[in-house]
Amino acid sequence: MSTIPPGALRTVPRELAERYETEGWWTGQTIGDLLAQGLGTAGDVRFRVHSGVRPWSGTFADVEKVARRLAAGLRSRGVGPGDAVVMQLPNWMEAAAVFWASAFLGAVVVPVVHFYGPKEVGYILRTVRPKAYLAAEGFGRLRFRPELCEDVPVVGVVGRDFDALLADEPMTGIQPVHPAAPALIAFTSGTTRDPKGVVHSHQTLGYETRQLLASYPPDRGRQFTVAPVGHFIGMVNAFLIPVLEGTPVNLGDTWDPAGALALMKGEGLTVGGGATYYMTSLLDHPDCTPEHVAHLKYAGLGGAAVPSAVTARLESLGISVFRAYGSTEHPSVTCTPYDGPAEKRMHTDGLPLPGVELRLAEDGEILTRGPDLCLGYTDPALTAAAFDEEGWYRTGDIGVCDAEGWLAVTDRKADVIIRGGENVSALEVEEVLLGLDGVAEAAAVAVPDPRLGERTAAVLRMRPGWSAPGLSEVRLHFERAGLARQKWPEVVHAVPEFPRTPSGKVKKFVLRKNIATA
Repeated sequence: MSTIPPGALRTVPRELAERYETEGWWTGQTIGDLLAQGLGTAGDVRFRVHSGVRPWSGTFADVEKVARRLAAGLRSRGVGPGDAVVMQLPNWMEAAAVFWASAFLGAVVVPVVHFYGPKEVGYILRTVRPKAYLAAEGFGRLRFRPELCEDVPVVGVVGRDFDALLADEPMTGIQPVHPAAPALIAFTSGTTRDPKGVVHSHQTLGYETRQLLASYPPDRGRQFTVAPVGHFIGMVNAFLIPVLEGTPVNLGDTWDPAGALALMKGEGLTVGGGATYYMTSLLDHPDCTPEHVAHLKYAGLGGAAVPSAVTARLESLGISVFRAYGSTEHPSVTCTPYDGPAEKRMHTDGLPLPGVELRLAEDGEILTRGPDLCLGYTDPALTAAAFDEEGWYRTGDIGVCDAEGWLAVTDRKADVIIRGGENVSALEVEEVLLGLDGVAEAAAVAVPDPRLGERTAAVLRMRPGWSAPGLSEVRLHFERAGLARQKWPEVVHAVPEFPRTPSGKVKKFVLRKNIATA
C-alpha cells in the first residue's frame, strides 16, 4: 500500500515548476545523490555525540559505513524506493545512520521527535504505514512500545537489536528515484491537534538545504546541535548541511545549559541560535561568563516569536542577531542577512529568500510559495485547505511589510485574544511583559471570561533570584508603556518552566488549559 493516499498532494503549477528548474533551484539530484557526493569528499570529518548515556566519536566515513550496512540489511528485508522508514531516535549516531541509509535506499524518511509518546507515535505509524521502524529502547520519558508497531514488517531498537539489521557487506551506490518524488514526511509538533504529516520531495528538501546553508555566516564557528533531529530543522542542520559544507558534527541529546557552556569553554563549540530559549537560558545561567559570551558571535533566531527585548539584549552583548521566518511546510520564507542593518535584523523577520514569493491577504495573513514549499500533507483535506490552485500556501500567520519589503510577523490567527470583540495581539503583550525586571520569558494567552468572552493572562518565567510581579505592578508597567487598557493582562501566573514543543516553542494550548482549570 502507498505511504501517501492518492490525491493527497498538490499539483505544482507547471509554470512554477519550469521556473524552479530553469533557475537551478530544482535539480535532478536526490538526497541520496547529495549525501553520496558530499561524503565522498568529507570522509575524514569528525562526527561526535556528546551524551551522558550514548556518547560516540568517529568520522563521517564511520557513520556512512554503518548507514550502508543498514541500507543493505533493510533492502534484504524488502525496504526500497518509496517505502516509509520511521525513526524515533535522540541525537545519536544511529539517527544519522538511519537517515542516510533511507536516502541511499530512496526510501521516505519519517523523523519523529523522541519526546512523542504512544498517542502521537501510534497516530504517525497508522498514517504512514512504514516498512521499517527504528527506535530507542529508552531515553528520558521515551520507552519502546512494541504494541504500537505490531504491523510494521521491520523493527529495530537501539540498545537491543538494532545491530542485527546491519548486513555484513555495505550497500554500494544509491537506489534510483525521481527527484520530484517524496523524500521526507515531517510531522508538525501538533500544538492543537494530531500532528500533520508534511511531505517534502527530494527537490524541495535539497533546495532548502542549500538555501539554509547560504544564509549562514561563514565564520559562525563549530556548532553544537541540540535541536532534536526528529524535528525538521534539527535534522537538516545535523545530517545534511554539514555533509554539504564538510564541517564537523557535534550533537547533544539533551539541552543542558551548564553542559553547553562547558563544551563552549573546553572544546571551543558555539550555539548558533534556534528558538530564543536556547540563547536566553545560556545567558541566564550562573556559569555564563564573558568568556562564554565571546563564543556567541551570531544568534540565528526563528521557530517562534522573537521578542525585540531579546534581540536588543543579544546585540548589547556583541552578539549579532539575524532572524528567519518559516515553518515545516515552508521552511525558509524570509531571512535577515547576518551582516544586514541592525535595526532590520533586530526588529523584522527579513526579506523573501531567492525564489520565494510572499503576499499578504486582506486580513494580513501571510501567503507564500517557493521552491522549498512542501508538496502538501498526508491528509488530502488539509492539503486542499492550505493551498490554492496557483500554488500559494496559507500560513495562518499574520504579518506586515514595510516600504522596503521587510516582513514582520505580528501574530498567528489562532494566537489572537478576543476581548469583548476587540482583538489583542498576544505578541504585543509579550513584548511589554519582557520589559519587566527579572522576566526571562513571557507568554500571553486567552482565558475564559463570563462577561467578555476572553481576557488576557500573563504567564511568566522569572530569572533566578527574582519573584514574579503582582498584577498591580504589571498593570502599572503597561500603563507606562502606553498600551490601551483592554490589552493589559488581567491574570498573572508564574511558572518554573514552560511546556514546549520539540523545537522549543511554547505550547500555549497547554498553558490555556492549565490556567482555565487552576
